[in-house]
Amino acid sequence: MRKLLVMALASLLTVGCFAAQKTDEFTTKSGKKVKITCIKHASMQINYNGVEIQVDPVGMWLKPETDYATFPKANIILITHEHKDHFDREAIHALRTPATSIYVNQAVFGHFKNGLVMKNGDKVQYAEDITIEAVPAYNTTTGREQFHPKGRDNGYILTLDGLRIYIAGDTEDIPEMADLKDIDIAFLPCNQPYTMTIDQVVKAAKIIKPKVLFPYHYNDTPVNKITMQLYKEGIKVIIRDYQ
Repeated sequence: MRKLLVMALASLLTVGCFAAQKTDEFTTKSGKKVKITCIKHASMQINYNGVEIQVDPVGMWLKPETDYATFPKANIILITHEHKDHFDREAIHALRTPATSIYVNQAVFGHFKNGLVMKNGDKVQYAEDITIEAVPAYNTTTGREQFHPKGRDNGYILTLDGLRIYIAGDTEDIPEMADLKDIDIAFLPCNQPYTMTIDQVVKAAKIIKPKVLFPYHYNDTPVNKITMQLYKEGIKVIIRDYQ
């Protein structure tokens, strides 16, 4: 009996990993709601006007375990690149339906043989009020270029009824960030050697000038320091559990 109770408690805790995550709500120019739920690391759920969007869903192998079979089916799935903390075919299969639109880079397509390939610079009009843009994401620090070489991986800009959300993917503070305009919400990764240092995130935020910044993909980086450094820039920094 004790063993059964322990197993039941463990099951509840696993399911509760998603329930305990924080959802932030934003409003578009015409008053529609955009809800962004932190799942973990680089995984997030975005709901806009009934459209379910999943970004880099990763299920059971990356802690905390996430059972995507319990989630609403996705209308859109965005995959930035093929690394295991971003691309999980089992999570994709749990979320997809025959009508789901899956957007990937070429390397993911090579593994998955499915989805619409987007190259840096490509833009897709999913609906009248939803556009998806693929933007560069790569390393620049000498000796780290091999982690995310230039031209291979994607970041994405989602425009939902005018609300522009930049999901950077695994990148450093690259020159192309200066071309990003009118970003309302930015997700910037912060863990060297694979993505950015705190100073690089601060520099990138000052270039992009989002209204709201979510540090993500940060592992054990003390991202609270970003809040202090951007306090005078008028950028609201929100810390969620994107370890």
